[in-house]
Amino acid sequence: MRNLRRPEILRGGLGCGHVLAPGVLLFLASLSSLAQTQQPKPEPPVADPKAVFQKAVEMYEAKKYSVALQAFHEAAAGGNAEAAEYLGVMYSEGQGTSIRYDEAMTWFRKAAAHGDGQAMCNVGILYYRGLGVSQRYDAALQWFRDAAFAGNSQAMFNIGAMYRDGVGQPIDLDLAMSWFLKSAASLNDKAMNSIGGLYRNGQGVAIDYAEAAKWYRRAADLGNQAAMYNLGVLYEQGLGVPMDTVEAQKWFANASKNGQEAAGQ
Repeated sequence: MRNLRRPEILRGGLGCGHVLAPGVLLFLASLSSLAQTQQPKPEPPVADPKAVFQKAVEMYEAKKYSVALQAFHEAAAGGNAEAAEYLGVMYSEGQGTSIRYDEAMTWFRKAAAHGDGQAMCNVGILYYRGLGVSQRYDAALQWFRDAAFAGNSQAMFNIGAMYRDGVGQPIDLDLAMSWFLKSAASLNDKAMNSIGGLYRNGQGVAIDYAEAAKWYRRAADLGNQAAMYNLGVLYEQGLGVPMDTVEAQKWFANASKNGQEAAGQ
């Protein structure tokens, strides 16, 4: 920054036919000095919330959760709704902080208020499980519906599962199938696996092992391990597909890969 120069004493006229008296010069000098001391300091630049959010995501993916948590807070304070969703996840999972479901609910609700479908779904999950709030299936279902209408496929699956299992309302297999199909249309592998289960067990539809195998395969191709296991069972028993123990063992092996054990539904 350029240094301010001390005012010089004028030795001649101002061009208007007047000469300033020494006392006047001292008074003007004091005013100039006062103006310099009262000049406001420049404000530090405000960080771009989008840039802060991107940095937070990088730290999160690198599992530097403490740094990410602070950055997400900064981005959320700047109005970034997606940062609020991340904060809800971190508080609910204990990432960079202790698990605090009440805090998670607060941040999920803030993100949901901006139309975030995943945040709406997560609010529903907290109500469904009674985490940080009293367990309320009616509230869970309503939040899942809001999330589903916002296009969230996980919420669609959750609604289907509640109708299939009779959680919070009577069993309605027609509605369950309807919601599973909506979710599957958005490539939700859990919904595809559940559709396969309805056909295999004849729930709301006639038993159709070939149709079950088709849906299990679709889910398995997307990495669903339960579907891999279920498809292996069909090959082992020759239901809807030719009996093939080699093919069955292949699918069982895929299901248990990475040490994750899949159970049939």
